[in-house]
Amino acid sequence: MVITKLIFTFATFLREVEKLNFAGQYEVLFTGLKPGEYFFDFQIGRTFFENSESDGIKDGEVRVRVRMDREERMMDLHFHIEGKVNVPCDRCNEPMDIEIAGEERLIIKLGDRYFEESEDVQIIPETDNKIDLGPFIYEYIYLLLPARRVHPDDESGNSTCNPEVLRRLKELSENHVPDPRWEVLNKLKNHQS
Repeated sequence: MVITKLIFTFATFLREVEKLNFAGQYEVLFTGLKPGEYFFDFQIGRTFFENSESDGIKDGEVRVRVRMDREERMMDLHFHIEGKVNVPCDRCNEPMDIEIAGEERLIIKLGDRYFEESEDVQIIPETDNKIDLGPFIYEYIYLLLPARRVHPDDESGNSTCNPEVLRRLKELSENHVPDPRWEVLNKLKNHQS
C-alpha cells in the first residue's frame, strides 16, 4: 500500500512537472556519458519563472551551477544556487528583490520505473536518456525564499513598504472591532496560563 502511494505521489509529481514549460532548456542528456565528473551552468531569468507559472516569483537573475558525478547506474547532482528573485512583499504587495544562495543535492538512480525513494533520491527508468533539471531548480529556488517576505527597514528603522498601503493598514487596525467570539477564546486561554 505504501509503495503504491509513493509511486502515485511521484507519478503525480511528474504530471505536474510536465505542465511546466521549460522547453528542454534544462535537460541533461546522460546516455553515453562515461563515469566521471561533469559541470553544467544555467542562467535563470524572467522567462524561467513565467514558464513555471509561479504564483510568487515574478522575475529573477539566478545562476545555477550543477556538478554531476556520473556513475554506472547513478548520478549524484550537486546544485549551487546564487542570485536574486523578485517577489511581492507580504505586507504591501509591492515587488521587492530578495538575495538567495544555497546548496542542494539530488541523487538519480536508474531502475525499472519512476519511484521517489526520498525527497533527494529519485529513481527513473533505465530507458530514459535524459533528465529535466528545470522542475528541481524551480523547487530549490522556491525553498531558498524566506517564510516572510517584507521590505527591509531603512537606516532610521522605518519600513520601506508603500506608505499609502501602510497608512491604510494602520487605519484598518485602529478601526478594527474584534469578533466577540474571539474574546471568549482569549478568556479561556488566559485562564489556562
